[in-house]
Amino acid sequence: MYPQRMHLLLGGGMLAWALLLAQAAAAASADAVVDAVQMPAWVERQGNREALQPGLVLRNRDHVLTGPDGRVRIRLGDGSVLRLGAETRLDLNALGIRESVFTAAFDVPQGAVRFSTSTSARSHHQRAVNLRVGTITAGIRGTDVWGKADSAGDRICLLEGSITVVHPDEEAQQISEASSCYQAAQESAATAIETVTAAQLSWWTQQTEMQSAPARASSPVMRGGKWTIELATLDSETAALSLYDRARAAGYPVRIRPQALSGGGYAYAVRLGQSMNRPDAAALAEQVSQSLQIPSPFVVRH
Repeated sequence: MYPQRMHLLLGGGMLAWALLLAQAAAAASADAVVDAVQMPAWVERQGNREALQPGLVLRNRDHVLTGPDGRVRIRLGDGSVLRLGAETRLDLNALGIRESVFTAAFDVPQGAVRFSTSTSARSHHQRAVNLRVGTITAGIRGTDVWGKADSAGDRICLLEGSITVVHPDEEAQQISEASSCYQAAQESAATAIETVTAAQLSWWTQQTEMQSAPARASSPVMRGGKWTIELATLDSETAALSLYDRARAAGYPVRIRPQALSGGGYAYAVRLGQSMNRPDAAALAEQVSQSLQIPSPFVVRH
């Protein structure tokens, strides 16, 4: 018999299908749902940290974190999109619909973020969204902005539309000229609005875009496909659980699949729970091997 913890971790069966259907229904009406993940990335909820997966419905007071080379794309209930770059932390608050207005407060104390709204989303939804990047807060009604907080300071750049920016030491200012960046240097309380070149802005915004193989050597995008990776197939339940814990702590959403042996007993396959295209799977196999210090995982059909 499996130990109780192994029973809880094994996928498949009617319960798994019921959970998938429930998740799909919740995502369809969610105020914020994870659309794509470039690993490693995590969600912290009520003191617990779990590897982030596409399809996860985010809640108020959730914290989303990305590791080196990580990326996350989040679709919001009003049709707009949040994109997170590497080594970024996002705190979510005030998510909801109030008097037909979509509201949210996004706090990014570290890292890079982009908030964008499509033309169709702007015409069909009202919103009251505050995006804080480091010490700077932008009031957003319908626009496209990029921001970053790092050791050099805090900045929010307007790509399209208009925003109202506020810094604790300054009066609120309206910005409506594209390519304008409101900046607060780390070593000074002074702020400034500067116009940056298209090349500079393009280089910055690439920090929040998903990367595709073979342009990169790691962190593939999780956006569907027919392939996944199998980290290992182990004879020991203890060894399988140990690898499961290490992988999820490192930001990889793995599952354990039992395989009945012809002579009796079971082997335990530790496999990624998400599908992707084959080049991304191959790149991920190399990344996981280096990250967890294990032999290169196998690329298998999902």
